[in-house]
Amino acid sequence: MIWYILIIGILLPQSLAHPGFFTSIGQMTDLIHTEKDLVTSLKDYIKAEEDKLEQIKKWAEKLDRLTSTATKDPEGFVGHPVNAFKLMKRLNTEWSELENLVLKDMSDGFISNLTIQRQYFPNDEDQVGAAKALLRLQDTYNLDTDTISKGNLPGVKHKSFLTAEDCFELGKVAYTEADYYHTELWMEQALRQLDEGEISTIDKVSVLDYLSYAVYQQGDLDKALVLTKKLLELDPEHQRANGNLKYFEYIMAKEKDVNKSASDDQSDQKTTPKKKGVAVDYLPERQKYEMLCRGEGIKMTPRRQKKLFCRYHDGNRNPKFILAPAKQEDEWDKPRIIRFHDIISDAEIEIVKDLAKPRLRRATISNPITGDLETVHYRISKSAWLSGYENPVVSRINMRIQDLTGLDVSTAEELQVANYGVGGQYEPHFDFARKDEPDAFKELGTGNRIATWLFYMSDVSAGGATVFPEVGASVWPKKGTAVFWYNLFASGEGDYSTRHAACPVLVGNKWVSNKWLHERGQEFRRPCTLSELE
Repeated sequence: MIWYILIIGILLPQSLAHPGFFTSIGQMTDLIHTEKDLVTSLKDYIKAEEDKLEQIKKWAEKLDRLTSTATKDPEGFVGHPVNAFKLMKRLNTEWSELENLVLKDMSDGFISNLTIQRQYFPNDEDQVGAAKALLRLQDTYNLDTDTISKGNLPGVKHKSFLTAEDCFELGKVAYTEADYYHTELWMEQALRQLDEGEISTIDKVSVLDYLSYAVYQQGDLDKALVLTKKLLELDPEHQRANGNLKYFEYIMAKEKDVNKSASDDQSDQKTTPKKKGVAVDYLPERQKYEMLCRGEGIKMTPRRQKKLFCRYHDGNRNPKFILAPAKQEDEWDKPRIIRFHDIISDAEIEIVKDLAKPRLRRATISNPITGDLETVHYRISKSAWLSGYENPVVSRINMRIQDLTGLDVSTAEELQVANYGVGGQYEPHFDFARKDEPDAFKELGTGNRIATWLFYMSDVSAGGATVFPEVGASVWPKKGTAVFWYNLFASGEGDYSTRHAACPVLVGNKWVSNKWLHERGQEFRRPCTLSELE
């Protein structure tokens, strides 16, 4: 049998040996093909086991008929010399062959295959990262647990459901992070699905154990007590629940005594513990940022909207665009954000993606204190850098940017290609270096990032907008388009209204590429002004 030779044929490319699958949808698609190949290998193993059992079954049926006849007249049966010979042969030789067949391990090929593939599998970091992404999407897009569990997301092609066990695992991830708000939400969802009769490997006792503690941690002692009693109805001997019950009752009795000793007015006022909700983090504009990601809170007034136009742009009489001018649209006025339509072809996009895929690595940021590159939880994507000299398409794209912006790309950074992962995002940030980061681009020797050019290389089914929280602007991905804005005023001062973010991808696969243009070489292309904010 040659079914197990499949091992060599489905080895993954070495590029997939890098961790962080959850940070790139593009690389996750390769895992789908890997799993499909493993299923094929598994089915081959099952077929081999079935063939083996069929052989054993035929042997057993043959011997059953033979021994049934022989036992009716043993002396007469073995009195026949041929039967005597065959009996000796069977017991001496054929039963040994049957023993070898029964002991033959048909799983060797499949197990070897699986062992080789496992080194390229996602790890715990990927599973936890994907779980956190779901929680992030839940918050950003105001989704309830039931909507996510039932797979009722906008723009989905392949609807998928979460089991009670899946919901339980999401709750456990939140619990491990001391995120009791999401622990409560997902444990309640798991419990709800179990109450509806879903068959699961987890039980209500386990769910209630986590749920009651999460509720207690958020200050709702009454609800924690009710849930603990419900747990004990199912498992009266549960050691931790019995301990918690006594503790909760003690705390409540203590609070009751405190209330009695207070004044009548105060004792009449019952204080309801306030739940913590989503934890407050370092990001001051999170509410504005998440609203813009949902398409809410956009601050463009009708009066300002009238001043935004579409036009044909010839790159200041550039010969390449006189006969075929670029289509340009004003997306925003201050800061001025311009979108170029049909500016990169599908064929060019595929070439850029093919060049980038083998090099994709977890995207990093520059630590403003140490200057070291490091991965951070608020940038979930993988990126690669492409030089103009390595492929004519990249060189042509670079020249197109120069022709349309009028800026010199010889001092720009290489073309950065990014693919976002599950809930992929890049929270609000500046592209330019602030005054407290004087050494940010010192090694490049080309000055600050004067402008940003961003290609959208895919459509996104839901989410994935580029938003500017300071001014209330949202720019939505559209394949084949690019947006451009200046990060610095002509004076060289940073424009703080360009603080922007890449919203989490709710559904779909987001590919972008960007070009950061620097100050050096632009002295005569964009002369400095006397005013600081011009």
